Amino acid sequence: MDTRAAITTYPDARAITEQLDALIGAPIHSIGREALGRYEREYFDGKCPRSKAMTSEAKERIPGGVQHNLAFNHPFPLVITKAEGAYLYDLDGNRYYDLLQAGGPTVLGSNPPSIREKVIDLLKEGGPSTGLFHEYEYKLAQKICQSMRAVEMFRMFNSGSEACMAAVRVARLATGRKNIVKMGGAYHGWSDQLAYGIRIPGTRGLQAHGVPSYLFRHTQEFFPNRTRDLERVLKRNRLRGGTAAVFIEPIGPESGTRPLDIDFNKEVQALCRHYGALLIFDEVVTGFRLGMGGAQGYFDIDPDLTIFGKVIAGGYPGAGGLGGKREYMKYLAAGIQTGDKTKKALVGGTMAATPISCVAGYYTLEEIEKSDACTKAARMGDRLTAGLQALIERYNLPFVAFNQGSICHLETVGTVHFSINWKKPWTILSVIEETAKRKKEMEYMGAAYMAEGVVTLAGSRMYTSAAYSEEMIDGVVDAFDRVFSHVELIEG
Repeated sequence: MDTRAAITTYPDARAITEQLDALIGAPIHSIGREALGRYEREYFDGKCPRSKAMTSEAKERIPGGVQHNLAFNHPFPLVITKAEGAYLYDLDGNRYYDLLQAGGPTVLGSNPPSIREKVIDLLKEGGPSTGLFHEYEYKLAQKICQSMRAVEMFRMFNSGSEACMAAVRVARLATGRKNIVKMGGAYHGWSDQLAYGIRIPGTRGLQAHGVPSYLFRHTQEFFPNRTRDLERVLKRNRLRGGTAAVFIEPIGPESGTRPLDIDFNKEVQALCRHYGALLIFDEVVTGFRLGMGGAQGYFDIDPDLTIFGKVIAGGYPGAGGLGGKREYMKYLAAGIQTGDKTKKALVGGTMAATPISCVAGYYTLEEIEKSDACTKAARMGDRLTAGLQALIERYNLPFVAFNQGSICHLETVGTVHFSINWKKPWTILSVIEETAKRKKEMEYMGAAYMAEGVVTLAGSRMYTSAAYSEEMIDGVVDAFDRVFSHVELIEG
């Protein structure tokens, strides 16, 4: 089993952090208002009238007008009707380079025919779901366990959020401890206990609207790249019910938007072993994108539990799972276990592990491995990043571009690079105001990218896939070139 990781050169996290520090200290540069107005009139109003009409009506039935939160939607959402390889097509017939990739899982590209045919064959014979065991439940679990050495058993859920919820319960049952520690700024789904310190380190529960603060009694965060900060939390928890688990995105919070030092994961693993906490790797994005062995294969780490997301269903519904060592996964056993008195975590999911999701996932992983898709996608990520860095230098902009293989970042305003220091509470309001202002500029930049034919995640994150060619990537860079030519200083 080939578990090579698809990162040509791991980024210098400290150097990138210095660049990001400089970015948020510099005046904001963004799309000029005259150019933005022209994009709004000539492209969105002129070339996307059917999308505008439909999404305007949708607001009467759907809160906010859309069901998904993966992309900003200025000046209005576009209605996507077709996904094919590296391209998306909207209701008005416009074509886009797809760098959103459904949030990262489509390593092969969107809607690959070979996977689609397997799904269609299944639908002809067995239907999408029966509620009973299907052979591909086993085949998918076997494939995942063979690919990642720290995953001895696997349980399917409907989403990464559900898998994270299950991981919390398993960790508490396995250790008999209470506290859950996560990296500040990381996203581990939207469940009550984990909606803490998301996007911006130090925010605690400030962005968890609708969640009572008492639910965070046993959740803490630590600052990325600071092992002393993590150890301080682990020591304190010894007197507060102990630490059940430490959650981590292995390349950094928000899919590596704030990158981690290459040795940081090993340092976190050592601390977890010392303090008796389970190490939980959230590989929703990195799993089967950084190679068949995931981030744990690249960093040579043995996490106790691993979170999986959309890729394990090939981009089809029912896309989440929890894997890990046998001694911990026993707390997830389903059905009647004769003679087994182990307490089982309360989990559910009637539509988890449906035949359609397991068939799609199994053949997707098979194809990723057979075609070496991770390596190809990573080469495209390297080419895209190099092109963006050349543009940044040519236009003398403070922007920062870097990548971890096929996970690419273009930071124009550094919104998520801010942090909150509770020792200086008077700064909290200013950070919130500043990030809100910069988020708006991200929306404007994202709209400009869209008008030039490029779909990104929130205007700052991009995923390349094996469906891209060098010529396509060069076309993407040309699109960014057109946008950058209209960038101006927004504030002095």
